[in-house]
Amino acid sequence: MNNIPEFVISNKKLIDERLNDLLKNNGNNIVLDAMNYSTSIGGKRIRPTLVLEFCKAYGGNVQDAVDFACAIEMIHTYSLIHDDLPCMDNDDFRRGMPSCHIKYGYSNALLAGDALLTMAFEVASNSNLPAYKIVKAINALSSYSGVNGMIGGQVLDLSFENKDTDKNEILNMYKLKTGALLALSAKLGCIAAGASDDFINSSEEFAYNLGYAFQIQDDILDIIGDADKLGKPIGSDTENDKNTIVSKIGIDNAKLEVEKYTNLAILSLNSCPNKDNLIKLANYLLNREY
Repeated sequence: MNNIPEFVISNKKLIDERLNDLLKNNGNNIVLDAMNYSTSIGGKRIRPTLVLEFCKAYGGNVQDAVDFACAIEMIHTYSLIHDDLPCMDNDDFRRGMPSCHIKYGYSNALLAGDALLTMAFEVASNSNLPAYKIVKAINALSSYSGVNGMIGGQVLDLSFENKDTDKNEILNMYKLKTGALLALSAKLGCIAAGASDDFINSSEEFAYNLGYAFQIQDDILDIIGDADKLGKPIGSDTENDKNTIVSKIGIDNAKLEVEKYTNLAILSLNSCPNKDNLIKLANYLLNREY
């Protein structure tokens, strides 16, 4: 696997420091402990990196986008906590560590997810940006993470279990479940930078194509990946009767789909003034092993 790009590492450090500050627990609050635990047990911070890199790509100040980036990571983490619950995917491990509900109990994990979702809007609204940008960001946070975005995709994912679906239905589910938060991340970076609507549209096109590639690669790794690198057992999609692109077209064709959508993502950046890091990110994710 190619090495993690240096800018991803530096972005992760910046985000981790801010998240630690925002989630500091000065008392005996078990739910805050659970929130901190789940945001700090790994992850490459791809979504917040997209926020920061799109902000930079359109000439913005990265510091202006940090709280937006933390907000999206809080929403992403809440979704993972809830995904792991017994009523959803029933996963005991996340990134090689016990899932939140295993470590803190079902009720506390549920509340930790709820609290992270709620706190995301608090963090975004306290951002040091003009009010009109904050309003646009909060509107996007609500729309892309809600029933017409990520949650809508999760609903489809659950409804597709033990059901015969076609490739286009699965891709639509991927667009909502995975692509929506990536598109949200790109849009938040553009909002922070004050990018034009045309630039926002091309950034979302990049993110949605990246989302297809990312999710299909996840499907592949769930079959042929290394459990130690993934930090969780492989084969959960088959065990849970999930409909995936791999189950429809096979691993070899799925790999071609990852390349196709990665290339489409990169092509969508033609009008982006500073796209080098975004291209590096897409190519890095193309070859990831976890």
